[in-house]
Parts: sequence; structure tokens; C-alpha cells
Amino acid sequence: MSTLLDNVRTEIVDVHDFFVRWFNGTIARDQLEPRLLSRFDRDMTFISPDGQVLGYDALKKMFENGYGSNKGFRIEIRDVTLRHRSGDAVLATYTEWQAGAFASDLANNARITSAVLVPGPPFKWLHIHETWLPDKIRQAGSFDF
Repeated sequence: MSTLLDNVRTEIVDVHDFFVRWFNGTIARDQLEPRLLSRFDRDMTFISPDGQVLGYDALKKMFENGYGSNKGFRIEIRDVTLRHRSGDAVLATYTEWQAGAFASDLANNARITSAVLVPGPPFKWLHIHETWLPDKIRQAGSFDF
């Protein structure tokens, strides 16, 4: 029997696997809505590691414009942890390790993410906040994935 943590981990990994396939251009363009955007609450916010605050419409445009733009891009999700549960929502944190990221200052980078989700099915993503991991941690980490 799967636990809430297992379900949250699976959701996070699945979304990031979609990102990789989308930016690699190995998934059909018509999959953006059913496989990703349908998971995002229309009032969701995303705070990037450099402090940009984006809403649903800006994220949608970013993904539409980024299809197939990063053929060597890879992501590995690590350290998924449930931090809090309130009502229907959970706060989870995880680290996201990216390799070959053209859109970042460092092609191999790492960030810690906090995400507020309403577990499903289907899951609904309400808020995402990413922060760069310190250089010392990133440099000690492995990008062999």
C-alpha cells in the first residue's frame, strides 16, 4: 500500500520527467495541457531561484516557447520530504538536480524546492518556490544520472 509520501514523490518525479521530455522534444506538443498544465491551479504561483514570480499564464507561455529547446537536458529529483499538512494541502520539499540546462547560468545546477500540493488523483499544484543550493553542496553532488 502506498503512502502519502510515496504518492507525492511519484507526482513530483512524474512532473519533472515531463519537463525533461518536453524540453528534449521527445513528447508530442499536444501533451502540454493534459500532462502538465491540468495539474497547475489557475491561481498558482511559481517563484524561480532568481526571485521571478510567475503565474499560470506566464508558465504556460514559457513551456509553449521552450518545446524541444534543450536536447541534452536531464533532471534528477532527490530528498522528497513532507513538511506539513493542512486541510487538503501538503507542503513538500525536494532537491532538483539539473544537467545540461541551457536556460540556467550553470548548465549543471541544483535547487531546493518547496511545493504546496493538493494530493489527488489528480494532484493540483498551488505554489512552487525554488532556491539555489549553495555552491558547496552543488559541487559535492553528482550529476551522473
